[in-house]
Amino acid sequence: MEPHEPDLAAVPVTAVLAALADDVRLQIVRALAEGGERACGTFEFGVSKATRSHHLKVLREAGLTRTRAAGTSRYVRLRRDELDHLYPGLLDAVLTQPNRS
Repeated sequence: MEPHEPDLAAVPVTAVLAALADDVRLQIVRALAEGGERACGTFEFGVSKATRSHHLKVLREAGLTRTRAAGTSRYVRLRRDELDHLYPGLLDAVLTQPNRS
């Protein structure tokens, strides 16, 4: 069963901004922006597996990421083109800020 991924046009910009406001989620977005698609289990930010799963779910539900299943693994990627189309400059502005975590 594939996880629910909303149509990004239906997601309020406030939901996108709220998802980006958390340090761990911002680290995940930065990692995806720099390295492309990654297996969900490869994110190591000093949080538990359950907490990591929660952050990935928040990002997915806010329309920031897409998740695909391959066997028993899940892979996540940034919806960069869609985000840049709907919110020009938003990701660039967020990703160029110094990492304060």
